[in-house]
Amino acid sequence: MDVNEKLEILTDAAKYDVACTSSGVDRASRPGMLGSASCAGICHSFAADGRCISLLKVLMTNECIYDCAYCTNRASNDRPRASFTPQELADLTIGFYRRNYIEGLFLSSGVSHSPDHATEQMCEAIMLLRETYRFRGYIHAKAIPGASPELVERLGLLVDRLSVNIELPSERSLKLLAPNKARRAILGPMAQIRDGVAQTKALARYKGAPRFAPAGQSTQMIVGATPETDHQILNLSSALYRSYDLRRVFFSAYIPVGTSEFLPQGKPAPLAREHRLYQADWLMRMYGFSVDEIVDEAHPDLDPLIDPKCQWALRHLDFFPIEVNTATLEELMRVPGIGTFGARKIVRARRAARLSYDDLKLLKIVARRAQYFITCGGKYRAGLRFDGAEIYRALTSTLSLPRRQRLDPGVTQPGLFDFDALLPVEARKALTGQF
Repeated sequence: MDVNEKLEILTDAAKYDVACTSSGVDRASRPGMLGSASCAGICHSFAADGRCISLLKVLMTNECIYDCAYCTNRASNDRPRASFTPQELADLTIGFYRRNYIEGLFLSSGVSHSPDHATEQMCEAIMLLRETYRFRGYIHAKAIPGASPELVERLGLLVDRLSVNIELPSERSLKLLAPNKARRAILGPMAQIRDGVAQTKALARYKGAPRFAPAGQSTQMIVGATPETDHQILNLSSALYRSYDLRRVFFSAYIPVGTSEFLPQGKPAPLAREHRLYQADWLMRMYGFSVDEIVDEAHPDLDPLIDPKCQWALRHLDFFPIEVNTATLEELMRVPGIGTFGARKIVRARRAARLSYDDLKLLKIVARRAQYFITCGGKYRAGLRFDGAEIYRALTSTLSLPRRQRLDPGVTQPGLFDFDALLPVEARKALTGQF
């Protein structure tokens, strides 16, 4: 098997990892024109200064001794297998870099032979890039649960970012769907990475000090494969941020690639759920919302038809409407349609004059949402009623998801509201602990 065939297999096998945004572009070069774009293995990340960086996203191997039910690369799945040698991967990366196709590498791997063996292969490939080719570009690697701390340390000193996939939202689900993996084998490397990153920050002022994963760590979990609620998922995310100093938690809507009795059969989990979880995650990280403010035991799932900030506002109408000319910055940031930049613009602008609804439009505030929750000069917008049911109807008629994620309000979503209908009774009892 030649390198191009391996590349096709191993970039396709890496597509389910969502820690980078896939380009989705397949545009060949033409005579007289410069450059080309290919969907095979090219993904995007973003630098601290906002630059978009193209990365080669690939697996070291898709051979795996584990049999995780939700994974396309599981041992029992009959699919083409391939493996790069460290030299092949290093040569391929440098070849793409010299052609200006990529600026860095996103590397993961199946667990071939053992976690230590797979990690050693990744380390050798990255060592070739760093030392033989003197490559100083961005590298993000996936640490493999179960690998020795010494190998995780070695890998972290070679790359810019490390991540360990938490996989599923509960230990019970992990035991049923990934019996070869243990939660402690995932959390152990996370703690090691956290401590290594903290040490790097503490030694940053010393020239020549070792740098361990200076861009931090992230993780990914699959949603919709098991019956955990959004409340449980966001509580886990919040705990991971607090305990392991994560940069991001990525959510991946379940795609049916297995036939296990413990997995929903038929349609994939709706992308709308993934989208709302990312919005809720943003509220926690950037706006200071707690999990229980967004979802709680009484309302355990996010509404697919409105964003989580609107959902919170409709459950807390006693907080609204607020007066834009006197509200604090923190109060303004709680208004749907007013973000961090918008709130600061309002605070600055009202120093010069009292603001009206027309002024908000000039400030580019999303008035179609904000208008239901604010007053300007003590007046509620003409023609609107401050009524929760009416506001919800208005919001769901004007707020639509991206086209590929739109939902028919009259259709139940498999994987979110109708999980029970997709999962056999005995399997559902095992996942939920109802034995």
